[in-house]
Amino acid sequence: MSIKHPIVAVTGSSGAGTTNIKTAFEHIFRQEGIKPAIIEGDCFHRYNRKQMDEVTAEAAKEGRNVTHFGPEGNLFEELETLFRKYAEIGTGKRRYYIHNEEEAARHGAAPGELTPWETLPENTDLLFYEGLHGGVVTDKIDVARHVDLLIGVAPIINLEWIQKIYRDKAVRGYTVEDATNMILSRMHDYTHYITPQFSRTDINFQRVPTVDIANPFAATKIPGNEQSFSVIHFRNLDKIQVDFGYLLEMLENSFMSAPDTIVVPSIKKVAAIQLIFTPVIDQLIKNRKTGR
Repeated sequence: MSIKHPIVAVTGSSGAGTTNIKTAFEHIFRQEGIKPAIIEGDCFHRYNRKQMDEVTAEAAKEGRNVTHFGPEGNLFEELETLFRKYAEIGTGKRRYYIHNEEEAARHGAAPGELTPWETLPENTDLLFYEGLHGGVVTDKIDVARHVDLLIGVAPIINLEWIQKIYRDKAVRGYTVEDATNMILSRMHDYTHYITPQFSRTDINFQRVPTVDIANPFAATKIPGNEQSFSVIHFRNLDKIQVDFGYLLEMLENSFMSAPDTIVVPSIKKVAAIQLIFTPVIDQLIKNRKTGR
């Protein structure tokens, strides 16, 4: 952790909805005049798409699974080095994993490729990470210890799978069977490297639909925000000091389900994020400027 160079990380599985949280934070940054260094977690994949296909095929012959959830498929040491270096001196290296043609046009590389490493912009106010491993810990590395504000995004598992399958079909051209097999192949790494992070977070967001999603592999659409509630669990009330009465007043139809948990209609999740995190981010920046 660092007062001078704070780090905010949003962590969650593929299909969890971390990108939506990132968008809400980008609005906070613009509104508050904050210059972030944005890190997309996929840039720490160990292989490009073609290489990953080859590695996973070879591993399958040996009865092993190599996935983007675990250490064999990622550069965990390099991720921790970035966090540590940014906390110390406010800089580091990043690159981009190109998912589609739109990103290819923006970064000048083909879909599935990784761009060359580049130095972060100068004079940023904080580092903002969004991806799979913002709070990952193994016997070799501890990324979580460098993070000043760690946010978990973990919808109930059936919804996570629906979102994953839907995205893989729409964006990557997968069949339901292909997407299902990928979910199954990742299960060991999911349970060992993804879910433990949510016990290290300062706050967790979990979207819960109010419609039947009992069979996620047969779902034809993703339940909308208007059909869901978001469960917001404040795991560290010392770090995130919140006025629950004010939130209940501002977020219509919300309610408390536990002394440290508020449930809000998912259509109000963005508003909740802004109400909760704007003062937290402002305090990080104030501490950065005053040095305490």
